Amino acid sequence: MSNWPVKTLGDCALTTSGVTPSRDDMAYWSPPEVPWVKTGEVNFAPITKTQEFISKMALDHCSLSLLPLKSVLIAITGEGITRGRSAVLEIEATTNQHCFAIFPNKTWDSYFLQHWLMSQYGNLRQLSSDRGGSRAALSGAQLKALQIPVPPLEEQRRIAARLKAQLAEAETARQAAQEQAKEVANLADAIVINSLRDGSTVSCCLGDVLDEIKQGIGSEWVKFPVLGATRDGLAPARESPGKQAPKYKPVNSGTVFYNPMRILIGSIAFVDDDDLVGITSPDYVVLRGKTGVIVSRWFYFWMRSSLGVRCIHSLARGAVRERMLFNRLAEGTIELPSFAAQQKAAIALKEFKQLRHSIELKLAEIELLPQRLLAQAFAS
Repeated sequence: MSNWPVKTLGDCALTTSGVTPSRDDMAYWSPPEVPWVKTGEVNFAPITKTQEFISKMALDHCSLSLLPLKSVLIAITGEGITRGRSAVLEIEATTNQHCFAIFPNKTWDSYFLQHWLMSQYGNLRQLSSDRGGSRAALSGAQLKALQIPVPPLEEQRRIAARLKAQLAEAETARQAAQEQAKEVANLADAIVINSLRDGSTVSCCLGDVLDEIKQGIGSEWVKFPVLGATRDGLAPARESPGKQAPKYKPVNSGTVFYNPMRILIGSIAFVDDDDLVGITSPDYVVLRGKTGVIVSRWFYFWMRSSLGVRCIHSLARGAVRERMLFNRLAEGTIELPSFAAQQKAAIALKEFKQLRHSIELKLAEIELLPQRLLAQAFAS
């Protein structure tokens, strides 16, 4: 890239932003005639359709520009991952006020420009964060001031075509890895359900087969990492212990714990025998299976299976934000296979965990590919 000349975006291209017509005036929204893009639809992929439309009257009365094909859009707001994302319009459309639009021009091929902007995603996020204020946003002035490389147009098209093919291959690989991850999750469910077919299941109250761990760890807390329960299982906690540190509960091999405020969305974790032991929030419910009665690893995967999800929701009593403490969980019932059947399933589930970890590593590597390809294409 160091061999290419550089030009300022605002000096070489016309730009604009959009408007949200008043929702109170239905004449601006009906009949739905003109595609209208929202920032959530700007996601590094060509835009070929929109979720909403405005009327031609809104286009005339609300100072909106009908953007031509191959305009490049940038999302200028969004506290999550939206801000800084870009896309090429492959339809004529207009946008809301949170999109910055670059008209097609003679300096940059639209797809080359969008790929370059995609390579700058992290820088654009940082640029918008540096503005201060309560809500980060990119300004038109910041975007117009961008210094963008200008190789010959034929070279731009060659680079854009190559990147399009490479990024498509990366996306295909990502989708395949995600599908593998889903299949592995289904496998764990199948292992649990299959263990219930050994012909010796008994119906038990959860409170009779589980022991709750209530005691805090005391002054020893400084020796251990703080762990949390997420939708994906065990993870480092986001918050430090603070003043309540001695009340944090130990979570060691064989313990299951969950966030009582988020159990309905699957915030449940298990400390296996090859995991680091640690401590977790005193607000979390920590438990383990009674020795010789229930295998904790089997129980953890049961909780995450369709059977466990059904049980948890049946105990929630319709209160989405209600805390599900141990005494509530203890009211549930479980069809429990023989201890030997649980042990056999637990061995298979241990292997499942290693397989899932392998796929997660592969998926994480694949998800880094787009930025690596873009960095290579635009390396200075």
